Amino acid sequence: MDLNSLNQFLVVARLEHLSRAADELRVAQPSLSRTIARLESELGTPLFDRGGRLRLNEAGKLFRGYVERSLGELEAGRRAVAEATSEGVRTVRLASETFLTLTGPLAAYKRAHPSVEVELHWSPAEDMARRLRAHDVDLCVASQPIEAEGLERMQLLDEAVGVATPPDHPLAARTSVSVEELAGQAFVTARKGHWQRRLLDRLFAARDLTPKIVCEVDELSAIADLIGAGLGIGLVPAFARQTATRAPLVWTAVASPDCRRRLTLFWGADSHLSTAARLMRTMITDWDWTT
Repeated sequence: MDLNSLNQFLVVARLEHLSRAADELRVAQPSLSRTIARLESELGTPLFDRGGRLRLNEAGKLFRGYVERSLGELEAGRRAVAEATSEGVRTVRLASETFLTLTGPLAAYKRAHPSVEVELHWSPAEDMARRLRAHDVDLCVASQPIEAEGLERMQLLDEAVGVATPPDHPLAARTSVSVEELAGQAFVTARKGHWQRRLLDRLFAARDLTPKIVCEVDELSAIADLIGAGLGIGLVPAFARQTATRAPLVWTAVASPDCRRRLTLFWGADSHLSTAARLMRTMITDWDWTT
């Protein structure tokens, strides 16, 4: 089992699609198919179910965990040696669902450590545990829970999430609104994977409701402007009320204890964090998130 084959297996396991995996890896699909077949032959069992669509089976999921940890440890070892034998690892890799909340500590970090290169990776929360185990990133900041073993965490912020409306919207005069009262309202929200969308879906699903989504965006900063333009309403955290926006909006509380954002920093429990990553962790955890 060579490293290239294991890396290719991880891509196929993540995408569960041979042609898309081949495109991402820039290899021929027949060659990738033979690589997966050789791995399965060595292990003596199929790693994927092939009934119609490629699906990672239980053996494949078990193997994937070991491969991620093994390749992650090799990458951690490479970075540890680089740090020990030279000027150190001068890069820190941070993944998050949104970086709007992190601009303060990131700016402070760059001022304090101008020679360190900061790599920012957008990542949905469900990918963060895998990326930390594989040492693909050093730190992750999520606005929703990550239930996975082998992670250390520190909660940074626990805040209410309300609904933002244009000033002339009927809900703008309310001090609070229930989730049931939001049914049928036109929502402007993020695409699937972003924490606002996952929260919206969870709130409605818990009440056997489906949100009426009229606009999905990748650019979170555009949500406020689209709401201000009268296209709909949207979930907005209390923290965002401190951010200047061109659109005049009214923020109304949602009468539900589960309509909250819990911003949490994650890192691998067994990770050897570089000095640059440890300094970043300290900067984020020591930041005053109440202002």
